[in-house]
Amino acid sequence: MRLVSALSRHRTLLSASGLAAASVWLAAEHRSTDDGVRAADITPVSVADLDLGETTGALLLDLVEPEDGEGGSEAELRALLDDLGLAWEPAGFYSEGEHLFRVVGEPEQLAELQTTLASNPLVEVVEPELVYSLVGDVGIEPADEVEPSKERRPRFEPDDPMYARQWHMQMIHTPEAWGITKGEGVIVAVIDTGVAWKDLPGVAKQAPDLAGTAFTNGVSFVPNSIADGLDDHLHGTHVAGTIAQTTHNALGVTGVAFKSTIMPLKVLSGDGRGQIPWIANAIRYAADHGAQVINMSLGGPMPSSVLAKAIDYANSKGVTVVCAAGNESRGRVGWPASNNGSVAVAAVDAMGVRTWYSNWGKDLDVSAPGGDTRVDKNGDGYPDGVLQNTILLQDPLKNDYMWLQGTSMASPHAAGVAALVVSRGVNNPPEVERILKKTAKHPNNIEWDKEYGAGIIDAVAAVDAAIESYQVERGGLLGLLGLGGLAGLGVAGLASRRARVAAFASMFLGAGLAAGAFGLAPIAYAAADLAGATAIGSPLFLSALLPLLATLLLVGFRPLRGVLVGLNLGYAALLLHGAIVLPTLLNGLPGGPTIDRLWLAAHALVALALARRVSRM
Repeated sequence: MRLVSALSRHRTLLSASGLAAASVWLAAEHRSTDDGVRAADITPVSVADLDLGETTGALLLDLVEPEDGEGGSEAELRALLDDLGLAWEPAGFYSEGEHLFRVVGEPEQLAELQTTLASNPLVEVVEPELVYSLVGDVGIEPADEVEPSKERRPRFEPDDPMYARQWHMQMIHTPEAWGITKGEGVIVAVIDTGVAWKDLPGVAKQAPDLAGTAFTNGVSFVPNSIADGLDDHLHGTHVAGTIAQTTHNALGVTGVAFKSTIMPLKVLSGDGRGQIPWIANAIRYAADHGAQVINMSLGGPMPSSVLAKAIDYANSKGVTVVCAAGNESRGRVGWPASNNGSVAVAAVDAMGVRTWYSNWGKDLDVSAPGGDTRVDKNGDGYPDGVLQNTILLQDPLKNDYMWLQGTSMASPHAAGVAALVVSRGVNNPPEVERILKKTAKHPNNIEWDKEYGAGIIDAVAAVDAAIESYQVERGGLLGLLGLGGLAGLGVAGLASRRARVAAFASMFLGAGLAAGAFGLAPIAYAAADLAGATAIGSPLFLSALLPLLATLLLVGFRPLRGVLVGLNLGYAALLLHGAIVLPTLLNGLPGGPTIDRLWLAAHALVALALARRVSRM
């Protein structure tokens, strides 16, 4: 007995040491690698140094939030505004809650005011109201203006007749990814010129190849523009098509995550320009209304603290933000792609080579197909642009299939793959970004460089990694928990070899199903998936509740006790892994990721205690 007790203590100590080491390694392996610029690091440029085309001529004034303990009071904030001596107004949709205002006046007055307010403790940000736009020149080629090569024989995988011309979908291996997931249950906000998502009599018509795509109600943040997030340019509809064009409908072309839902948010006018408050308000709206991914194929040459804070807010709500790197052919990623919390996407051509127009640099994360409408490098008889269904330029009543080029086209490919990853249950933005980068294929077989980032995104590798990359990690934790939690108990006391083998097999089966093995998702994720997309991340599923219920119902059946021990151990490993890595944010718990981790760790202990209890019976 003393020998057994000593061995048990030794195994427990070994298990505890292993768990500590594994936790440190996992935390390091999954640390955020986003080195983008944070809001606090941005030094606003003086309004006096800007040309009129770069700014509206107004100042943005972002005041502290008294209710969040940032200082001041509502009365003090109102007094500050009244004492400005210049006209001011709320800066859009969220201005009241966020205390965001725009101040107008003569350039000299605004420059002096900006200097004066920069050190005021009631002012978080005072910066020029910048104008962002579509990221550079967009090459446009209608699909019906180029004759196909007679040697070309289209390959039909989905039944969309123009799919064979979408070299960009095949480059990122979407057909293989579609065999696993199509993006079901994920909402992707397209923050752009709008989307031709419905008919508006006499004003706009839905793009025909979006007829089977799911949409939330659209919103226009551009004053006095076309309503309901509709498109009066062409850019936003094309971008939305890349993400979720109706697919396998015997019409047109395909989209990356075609079962996802598009949230059309119009922040750019018909000429492709928009103000920072419109964009920032749209980001916050998307985060507050269920979006899990945001695509922004827009940008500008200078940073905005107001916009950076909006991106931080979206990240805090579990939204992955994907942005175009810019089309200025320079070694610096544009804004907001350079912001911390944004996935910056460069463009490659049909040969997988960085395009002549794409920006690159130290803040680049990944690359994706952006195309080049000037050439036909792949010899298919068509321009090497990205092909989607969209409206004609500034004509919402007409549409066509168009080849476009740009990092604007690359970004929605990455956003679509992000949606596929989220549909597999990984919704924590740093983890989504990590998977996109970890599974990207670099042309030079290196980990990262300024030209391609981590490489060209790979949809099927990313989707596989959303499950498989965690299986080995959970398996290691499972072994360590089993070593310590069941030391000297249960199966060791069984008399016959056959009984021990059967008990181990039962435990292995239960643990594998709970932790996610055999190429399957963990039971918690599978059950949540059956309950609906909104159940993924539910604290009820990611807790010890399901194994507790199973134990209470089945513990009386002796042959199933081995399965129950394994089930509880598997849940303990799953929840402990979640507490360390946090691939899935929990819905409805106050306090953010810290509370999520504490919840998961506490329930891991409960599941481990249940495993020990059943193993003693």
